[in-house]
Amino acid sequence: MIEALQAFAADNGFRGKGPLSVALVVTGHARALGLPLDATALTTANDGQVLGLGRSGVQAVLERHGITKVLASEGGRTSRGSIANMRAYVSFLNDIALARDVDLDLVEAFWIDRVRAHFAAKPFQLRIDPSLSVRAIVRALMDQVEVRQREASGAMVVGTVMQHLVGAKLQIALQGRATFEHNGSNTNDVKGRGGDFDIGDVSFHITTAPGPAVIEKCRSNLDAGRRPIIVTTRRRTEVAEALAIDAELGGRLDIIDFEQFITTNIYEIGVFAASGRADALADIIAAYNTIIDVYETDPSLRIELGTRR
Repeated sequence: MIEALQAFAADNGFRGKGPLSVALVVTGHARALGLPLDATALTTANDGQVLGLGRSGVQAVLERHGITKVLASEGGRTSRGSIANMRAYVSFLNDIALARDVDLDLVEAFWIDRVRAHFAAKPFQLRIDPSLSVRAIVRALMDQVEVRQREASGAMVVGTVMQHLVGAKLQIALQGRATFEHNGSNTNDVKGRGGDFDIGDVSFHITTAPGPAVIEKCRSNLDAGRRPIIVTTRRRTEVAEALAIDAELGGRLDIIDFEQFITTNIYEIGVFAASGRADALADIIAAYNTIIDVYETDPSLRIELGTRR
């Protein structure tokens, strides 16, 4: 059974808080209803979510095993692909049940071990190597983040790290001269907010995939007398610019490469001195880790800072 579960998890990308939440909740349904399960009966009627997939349901399972950390603030409800994950897992359990009895205590224990491994996951590593350019250091960090996202099916790891690094950078750069709010990566569309960060008359939109929806948010900013700034990946800046032109907003909003945005500010905050750059980067990472601790539930999003002399 363990080998079958390991193969299923590997083949279906069941890692990260969203899929793990689905596995725990569906296993609970199997306990209550027995096998086989009817996947069509495990979705809510109104919003098309997995039945019972919420923070309270997931935490109840974890607490039975002595785990008090929050796996997902929404229990995985906002994770893309939760319905597909549920159906795949139900099919897996049903197929196993056709051949033999399923020990659901063992199944739940397997997923609990995966949750513990998730919480114990090592943070990203950032090395301050004076022989490298600042941009190369930032890019090396983001390369790790992109690998993590590819491994964590459905998780928006790159976007989350980008959002909180920008927030940390702004916090250090402003030094209290202006205030703004940080938010968790799953609360980006809170009513009344112009963007991910609203500072003065500027609204920042941090995105890995700029599309028409982001451009329309920028239009709303402009209509409200605000100045929109899109911060996106190097490869997506041209996409955002083309979309802005198509929407007749070319020249009315700023589109900035994330790596360059972070890099230039590290130079400026560090007053263009070697020791200053190292201190600026350390300050930004410290602020970022504090933001992760407060607003996110995945401790492996933290960044561990090191040096190479």
